[in-house]
Amino acid sequence: MPTAEPLPPTLRTQIDGGICTIVADNPARLNAYTRDMWEALPQYIRKAEGDPAVRVIVLRGAGTKAFSAGADISEFEGNRTGAEARRYDEINHEAFEAVARATKPTIAMVYGYCFGGGCELAMCCDMRWVSDDAVFSIPAAKLSIGYNPRWIRPMLSVVSGAKAKEMLFTGRRYSAADALAMGIANAVVPSSELEAQTRKVAEEMANNAPLSIRAAKEAVDELVAHPENPDMARLDRFVEACFESEDYAEGRRAFMEKRKPRFRGR
Repeated sequence: MPTAEPLPPTLRTQIDGGICTIVADNPARLNAYTRDMWEALPQYIRKAEGDPAVRVIVLRGAGTKAFSAGADISEFEGNRTGAEARRYDEINHEAFEAVARATKPTIAMVYGYCFGGGCELAMCCDMRWVSDDAVFSIPAAKLSIGYNPRWIRPMLSVVSGAKAKEMLFTGRRYSAADALAMGIANAVVPSSELEAQTRKVAEEMANNAPLSIRAAKEAVDELVAHPENPDMARLDRFVEACFESEDYAEGRRAFMEKRKPRFRGR
C-alpha cells in the first residue's frame, strides 16, 4: 500500500468564539517555519486584526510535540548564505514585528519544543501558556548565527538582561519550570490541560472590553520600550477613548442591571 505524501508546511487559522488561532503546521520538522511561512505570518496577523469578530490571537504548533523548532534549517544553505541571509533576516523581522505590534492580545500556546525563531516568536506574544513538558532554547551561538539585535528587545520585555545573555551565550535548553522562574511562562500546566487552560484565559479576554485591553496593551508596551520618555499624550488618548465609548456606557448599565456586559469594541 503506498505511503501518503506529507502535506506541505503551511500556516492555517481557525476562528471560534472571538479567538483566532494561527497554527504552524509542519509536524514532520517539529513545526519549523519555512521561508514561505515566515512571509505569510504578517498577513495572517493583519487579517485577524482587521476582523471585528476576533478579540484574541493565539499562536501554536500543530499537534502537541512542538510549538516550533524555529526556522527550517534545511533551507539555510539557500536562504541564509551570502546576500540572501540579509533578506531572510528581514522576513524574520517582519514576522516578529507583526506579532509584537499586534493591537489585539496575543497568546503563545506552547507544547514541547520552542526553539530558536519559535522561542523568539513566543516571546513576541503578550503572554505564554506552557505545557509541563515544554523546552525552550535559542541555540544561535551553536550555529554561529549572529542574533539580530532587533530581536533582543522583545526578549528584554520578558526576561532580564542577564538571563537574555545567558540564553544567547550558552544556547542552553530550559525546562518549563525554568521558563516559569525566568518569566518566560505565564503559567505551566499539564500537557493534557494546556488547550483548555489557554482557551479559558483567551475567553476571559475576549469577553472583556476591547478598548480597555487596547489601552492597557499600548501602555505596557510603550512603558517597557521607552521607560524614560514614554509618549504619555498618546497613551492618554487611548484611555480617553474608553470613557467616550459606547462600551463604557454598556459596562455601567450592565453593572447596574446585574448582567454580563455585551462589549462591541466601540
